[in-house]
Amino acid sequence: MNTCGFIDAAVEESLGAIGEALAKNGKVVVTGCLGAKRDFIRKIHPSVLAVTGPHDTPAVMDAVHAHLPRPHDPLVDLIPNTGIKLTPKHYAYLKIAEGCNHRCSFCIIPSMRGDLVSRPIGEVMQEAENLVKAGVKELLVISQDTSAYGVDLKYRTGFFRGKPLKTRMNELCAELGQLGIWIRLHYVYPYPHVDDVIPLMARGKILPYLDVPFQHASPRILKLMKRPASSEKVLQRLRDWRKICPEITVRSTFIVGFPGETEAEFSDLLSFLKEAQLDRVGCFAYSPVEGAAANDLPGALPEEVKLERRARFMGLQEKISLRKLKMKIGKKMKVLVDEPGIGRSMADAPEIDGVVRFKGGRAGEFADVLIDRADQHDLFGRLQ
Repeated sequence: MNTCGFIDAAVEESLGAIGEALAKNGKVVVTGCLGAKRDFIRKIHPSVLAVTGPHDTPAVMDAVHAHLPRPHDPLVDLIPNTGIKLTPKHYAYLKIAEGCNHRCSFCIIPSMRGDLVSRPIGEVMQEAENLVKAGVKELLVISQDTSAYGVDLKYRTGFFRGKPLKTRMNELCAELGQLGIWIRLHYVYPYPHVDDVIPLMARGKILPYLDVPFQHASPRILKLMKRPASSEKVLQRLRDWRKICPEITVRSTFIVGFPGETEAEFSDLLSFLKEAQLDRVGCFAYSPVEGAAANDLPGALPEEVKLERRARFMGLQEKISLRKLKMKIGKKMKVLVDEPGIGRSMADAPEIDGVVRFKGGRAGEFADVLIDRADQHDLFGRLQ
């Protein structure tokens, strides 16, 4: 039976209804807002079969089927609880929202997918738990704007296994951190509350890895991109994050050759890169996308200029990356083996970052590797 737990009169009415249902058939599953007060309900009605919070259909159905076996359904029974996923068994992507509230001039995602729509936190956590039970050892949290999770719902309180949770990135990260696997954050726009997630990384609850798409460093270009940001503030944030969690890996992406970008503004971007010392970086030469507002901006650059700037940018980043990776030589690192001879450390997301190379290992298992060599992108070592 469904209940309400926010108004005193409704609480009394719900408790009375539970008693009536128990007297009538003796088998009652309690759900709804009052379900958050599990101990309170069981103290008054100890014979209820189960108590769950609202919007927790899986928990309700689990309780029902524990006492009433579910009939066989040949259309769905072959589909696992995790759904159908295309990644290897040991890692999976966890999408927490769809759409985006930003209107970046180079992007057409909002026109295709609309504004941000966050998934209920209970639904997200249930999917995460199902994936862990199926053997997943790493979850990659994704959306178009991960740090905006819940803003469309005004951070509404949801429930997972009867526990109230606000629909907000920080609370989601803390709860995911209880699953005992690797949790990696992607597409994190640097809102102020992101700072509160860094201590979770320092305590080992989620991976010390943050994917933040900075896109540029020039204030004028950022304004043209419609991305409010300041390179000075970004640099201070990076210093603060590294002070709290020295082992943090920061990944980012940038666009060079944006319409109107001058040589001086590109030089500012290179200076920012030198100062920021980012661990992982991707760079795109600007390319017009049909329907993007940036296509109408003056000052389109020749293709050869865009490609030359991208080459210079990546050349500088390769030097930074090589220096940082060489600092790991002689250290023993925990890696998740993707296939024999290739694994990833906490600093490596699949398909977009470097890897750790060695002989041996079994796919889907963790291994310790002693690092003895590095190049601009990858580490090389021996299984321990």
